[in-house]
Amino acid sequence: MLHIVVLGSAAGGGFPQWNGNDATARRVRARGPGVSARTQSSLAVSSDGQRWVLLNASPDLRQQINENPQLHPRSDAPKRASPISAVVLTNADVDHVAGLLNLRESQPLALYGHERVLGVLAQNRIFDVLAPEFVERRPLPLDRAVDITDRTGASLGIAVTGFAVPGKISLWLEDRDARDFGSAPGDTIGLEISAAGSPSIFYIPGCAGMTEDLAARLRGAALVFFDGTLWRDDEMIAQGVGSKTGRRMGHMSCSGEEGTIAAFAELGVRRKVFVHINNTNPLLIEDSAERREAIAAGWEIGFDGMEIML
Repeated sequence: MLHIVVLGSAAGGGFPQWNGNDATARRVRARGPGVSARTQSSLAVSSDGQRWVLLNASPDLRQQINENPQLHPRSDAPKRASPISAVVLTNADVDHVAGLLNLRESQPLALYGHERVLGVLAQNRIFDVLAPEFVERRPLPLDRAVDITDRTGASLGIAVTGFAVPGKISLWLEDRDARDFGSAPGDTIGLEISAAGSPSIFYIPGCAGMTEDLAARLRGAALVFFDGTLWRDDEMIAQGVGSKTGRRMGHMSCSGEEGTIAAFAELGVRRKVFVHINNTNPLLIEDSAERREAIAAGWEIGFDGMEIML
């Protein structure tokens, strides 16, 4: 059986963002009705409910561990212990790699990522706090199933296939003088996750568009967690909190003729969940018309602590 926990459902900055001062941010801080605070993007998966694989490492990881008992050490474990056995990265975004710094303290782990992402970590010496004698970095090739194992090489019962999706290099790595800001294949990937006896699921927290290849890969899937960053492409501009469109940031919008809801309409995906939801997205407001539209189209709005078993 595949156990899945949404550790964080918000995009970078969380919800509310630390400096957010719009009406919705104030409503969350006041613990008002119809909105809930959310941490930054990450999932945890397990084949046995005991040993867990993180899909991305959020800056909020310590809080996410504390709030999800599945990630607590067992009472009979040593004084320094964790059920987290491995981490798989989809890109080098701050909201997906900064949490690695929480995983220091000489705890054995396996860390998987595309060679482009592992190269970024190697070039930034702050990640050397993950000492190689405890944390082994392992390349995740594209379009090939990889049996995820712990630091000792013991199988965790989960296979992961990474695949390229439309996107771009992480914001903090952009070269503004280069074509596509220096982006290259492997900078943003999606993941297909499988365990014996369970159907495959997909995790795609960042995606700039639906291609024919991606549509074919997702068609008929049992479960897809998908990029829900913005409801409309110019959302941040319209709200007066930013100057970039969703496409400029490497994210397709939920709505519109070329948006996610339309792109998934004919794919026959059995269960569709929006994650990586930006603090400006009205999907976060339970009584919004946009949320009702998404639900009517068969979508679920992911939330922190959401649990699914397949």
